[in-house]
Amino acid sequence: MNNKPLIYLAFIILVLGGGLVIGANNVPGDWYQSLAKPSFNPPNWVFAPVWSILYVIIGVVGARTWLSPLRRSIAMRLWFAQLVFNFAWSPAFFGLQDLMSAMIIILGLLVSVAGFILVSWRQDRTAALLFLPYLAWVAFATALNAAILALN
Repeated sequence: MNNKPLIYLAFIILVLGGGLVIGANNVPGDWYQSLAKPSFNPPNWVFAPVWSILYVIIGVVGARTWLSPLRRSIAMRLWFAQLVFNFAWSPAFFGLQDLMSAMIIILGLLVSVAGFILVSWRQDRTAALLFLPYLAWVAFATALNAAILALN
């Protein structure tokens, strides 16, 4: 029996489902609306579709890594680390309303995503390339978090 489709499905459900649950429990409310934001802050409606697409990609990359010889490698550890940082950011930013802790968390996320790309590049170029849009979005989100921190 080939379990590959089930593993891909499990990773996508874990990541997308986890992201949606965390997002639903840490919604931007009046506090977020009251914050000063930089001119490059996108409209709120952009975040849900972008993150949903990225969560599917993150799940696919996690499954690829799990199914490869990289399962016991630093790449898999970095994949899990980025997921922990990713899932911790919204509760810190929106739940605790702690801009500085959120900044530290998103820097950890940025480093773990970049690290995953670097260590995966030679053994699974597809996984590394799939993480490039994620890296770009997290870099943008880091700049946005830093700007909101500076303005407030």
